[in-house]
This record gives sequence, C-alpha cells and structure tokens, in this order.
Amino acid sequence: MNKNKILNLAIVMGLLITLLVFIGGCYPAEGAEGGFDWTIIIFLLLIFGMFYFVMIRPQRKRQKEHQQLIEELKRGDRVVTAGGIYGVIETISEDNVVIKVESGATMRVAKNSVSLKQER
Repeated sequence: MNKNKILNLAIVMGLLITLLVFIGGCYPAEGAEGGFDWTIIIFLLLIFGMFYFVMIRPQRKRQKEHQQLIEELKRGDRVVTAGGIYGVIETISEDNVVIKVESGATMRVAKNSVSLKQER
C-alpha cells in the first residue's frame, strides 16, 4: 500500500509541475517579442516522461518477471493459475502444464496462465 501512495504522490506532483510549466508559458513576458515558445515542447516531454515511468516501465518489469517465472517452472512446484486454481505441477510441455489439484484430479492449463509460484 505504501508503494501506491508514493506513486500517487509522484503523479500529482508531476501533474502540478507540468500545469505550472504550461500556464507559465501561456502568458508572454513583459516586453517580450514574438518567437518560438519552447514551453509546449517541454510540457509534452514531461507528460511523455511521466507516462513512461508510471505506465510502460512497470508493465515491462512485470512481464519480465512473469516470463522468468514461466521459464523456471519444474515438476513438483506449487502454483496458482490466473483463474485462482491451486495445484502441484505434474508434467510440463512447451505450451501447457498439467497440475494436480487437492482432490487428486489433474488439469491441463496453458503455461502462461500460471500466475505465481507458492513457497513451500
């Protein structure tokens, strides 16, 4: 929860800074002549930078962690699928996994649907 508060604070601060830069660029300075205004480009760069660090970078990190989890799966690992099914891996093939659930039944699921590995 603390990480979410920090993220929200960073978003709010970033938006305030970009708003100040944008508003500051809307009014010409006294005695200023016409010319190219760089504040709109700075504003767009700040927005893109915030978008990258808040949305794109964390998503890529989660994708890499999930891919590493999928590659490290082995027989006997306790896993949870994306659908919330708990089980133990019986066999692994290239694109699917057979898991054994608590009742003793086995289920074949897509390898990418394994969302996390439980610690013993």
